Amino acid sequence: MNDKNIVGEGAKNLKAEGCNFCIRIRPTRFLQKMLAPTALRKPARSSAMAVASSRRLLARRGMSAVLSGSKLPARREMSAVASAMPLDDNAAAAPALYTFTKRFSATMEVVVSKIFPAGFGWQTASIIGAQHGLEADSFNFALATGAGDFAGVLVGHSLFALYKALSAKPGGLRSDLVTGLWLSSAAFCSGAAWQPVVNFLHDGAGANFVSTAVGCGAATGACFFVGLRLGRVVFEPLGLPKADYANLCGDAMLSASIGAATGTFVATDISFADNVLSPYLGITDSMSDLQGCMRAGLSTSAGFLCMQTLQNLALPRHANWLDPVKL
Repeated sequence: MNDKNIVGEGAKNLKAEGCNFCIRIRPTRFLQKMLAPTALRKPARSSAMAVASSRRLLARRGMSAVLSGSKLPARREMSAVASAMPLDDNAAAAPALYTFTKRFSATMEVVVSKIFPAGFGWQTASIIGAQHGLEADSFNFALATGAGDFAGVLVGHSLFALYKALSAKPGGLRSDLVTGLWLSSAAFCSGAAWQPVVNFLHDGAGANFVSTAVGCGAATGACFFVGLRLGRVVFEPLGLPKADYANLCGDAMLSASIGAATGTFVATDISFADNVLSPYLGITDSMSDLQGCMRAGLSTSAGFLCMQTLQNLALPRHANWLDPVKL
């Protein structure tokens, strides 16, 4: 082969290598030239468009990783990226809606399993006490009605706990029974104090219906709160959470709702001339014992439901005893 042929072959090889080199680098240079002016000419996108574009990019990367068999980004990194993105209105409203739904569902469970049985039990005990000659201003009558309150809460809560256990709902039966014993002990304190407080405000101080209802609710609610705090010490060995500042706030809010229930219970007394709730909640002599007990349970349920509804609507997440409270 002569020199001319060698040079020709070399030129061909160089030309071929040069073309390959161009094929490799020209797209990169082309993209750089095309993207740089475009980025300068593009106006700044809104945050919503940027978020949407980022989400589409993450979705494409994730799908590409799946198709190519490579690993997806770590869950912690993905969570950090997702948490940095602003949520839309519907996503932000979802937790609040769930919180309110959960609160009202729990409120109705408490009313059915504890509040209504408490009023029913108190009235039942008062009927039995009157049949055995106990006077409404006697110490034994206060103990008897407190025991009726205790029994109503304990029986109602235990039956509901048993229903949950049979329905395979979460939550241990033993812990539920301990909770029921704790709540019923606090109910004994408020139930036993109710009649003496009403006697003092109505008969002794001559207070009207509203003053008696408010004063009785405050006093018996405070008694219930004391019972809750003492019960946390007594029943802690049985598995009840020990007393701390978080459940102190929760117990105080629960006691406020209980105070509303016991205050509304004053409406069953028709001896108040200004009792505006007497036609709806008053217990008259013409009623049967069962009707009287039903009205007693209805009155406590109405007061509790009103106060607890205000708490459910006004308090933020983890600031309501139903959530429970987290500090």
